[in-house]
Amino acid sequence: MGCALLAAQCGAIVYARFTPLRYFCWAPFDQQTKYLIEVYIGDEGLTEFQIQQRYRRPAAGVDNRSAHHLFDLIERTENKLEPAGRSRITVLYSINGGRQLTWHYPNP
Repeated sequence: MGCALLAAQCGAIVYARFTPLRYFCWAPFDQQTKYLIEVYIGDEGLTEFQIQQRYRRPAAGVDNRSAHHLFDLIERTENKLEPAGRSRITVLYSINGGRQLTWHYPNP
């Protein structure tokens, strides 16, 4: 039983090294992601306070996990709150001080 548990953990760690989400990675906090979230519902832009209330995280900040954790959170929230697809989200982010990248929801 113990060997099976250890093998499952090792398998999850190896898998996590090759996927962007990295939920089961041995060191999941190995990236610093600086981000800025911009949200529009229809034609109305949300304020920083509204964004923080919606996603339970600041509209701009630094997260010490993979950027894909943030994207996953946004997608789950939007699927729940805006099933009609009226929302447009842009996340400007950089990983470990690298070049600025852009992520959009819904993905084009």
